[in-house]
Amino acid sequence: MAGQKATSAARRPRIRQLDMELTERCQNNCVHCAINRPADDTEAARRELSTAEWKTILSEATALGCLDVRWTGGEPLLRDDFEELYLFARRLGLRVTLFTNAALVSERLADLLAQTPPLSPLEITIYGMTPKTCDAVTRTSGSFDAARQGLERLLIRRIPVALRCVAMRPTANELAAFEEWAAPHSRCPPWIIYLLDLRSRRDDESRNELIRRLRLAPDEVVKLLNRRPGYRKEMQTFCRQFVGVQGDRLFPCGAGCGGCIDAYGNYQVCLPLRHPETIYPLRNGSLAKAVTEFAPTVTNRRAANPAFLARCARCFLRGLCEQCPAKSWFEHGTLDTPVEYFCEVAHAQARDLGLLTAGERSWDIADPAARLARMGDAT
Repeated sequence: MAGQKATSAARRPRIRQLDMELTERCQNNCVHCAINRPADDTEAARRELSTAEWKTILSEATALGCLDVRWTGGEPLLRDDFEELYLFARRLGLRVTLFTNAALVSERLADLLAQTPPLSPLEITIYGMTPKTCDAVTRTSGSFDAARQGLERLLIRRIPVALRCVAMRPTANELAAFEEWAAPHSRCPPWIIYLLDLRSRRDDESRNELIRRLRLAPDEVVKLLNRRPGYRKEMQTFCRQFVGVQGDRLFPCGAGCGGCIDAYGNYQVCLPLRHPETIYPLRNGSLAKAVTEFAPTVTNRRAANPAFLARCARCFLRGLCEQCPAKSWFEHGTLDTPVEYFCEVAHAQARDLGLLTAGERSWDIADPAARLARMGDAT
């Protein structure tokens, strides 16, 4: 019996999904982007994993039980070997989710995706409903037309897509138009990203200042969320399942169950988290060791910052709040410093849902269960 249990444990998948950032480079230069580097950045290209290295990682992931890979960037389609890597992954039996701006979807690539389907909708971000808005956001002339042509090539071949856009000051007045236009084309309801992250490599403070200016105010975020049909009913169910006090745990989110690999071969428990103490260089190790030995040393960490312990550790809005080690890293260069913007958004949302009243702070509430119980009356 003991031997059977050991055999069963050995066969249990250790990775079900793996995120892969094929490149940080992109042909666009979006005003809000947390990661992009220029398409012609030769130094970044030189440092990226080679075709052979990515194939080794894909093979090792499959051996560890991985079923799904998500490819992102930058713009993944900038890689000259994208088609080769895609076919290699599919021949391994992997389902591929591709995040792209669609501008580089050629007739040849669309044919390939139709002949060898990725088995998951392509995740396509739309940066504006007019050429003027889109080109202003991407800071790339012709980006609107290029993206729409690429999308049309996919739709003609009936390749499933999931469409999303980013809510920020330049696009705020176009969100309703986006939803109406995207609904007939998107495999799932069009998705809007409401909260912008700062640069994940902490490499450009001037860009960070621009991103801060693009962010919507907390009350604006709440107003936009309430536009979604069924939002309040959905949130009642969500809050009762996921809202609660997290204590001093830094990673209550499940990070590390799969993992992420950046363009240069670093394993991370989540893709945005670039803190030097939370990355494992695969060129000097293996994916198996990264997942089974290194990841737990990161995800088991506890907060030590007094501000976090006084606020976040006692807050019952976990689930509503975007506060996490990655956000703390972007904003402060630490893992456990509260991020005021995300805190204020969560509090505005909680007040709107009836979990808090004006002036209350979530970490001062002694009876969060009672607040959740009365949520239906308030909404």
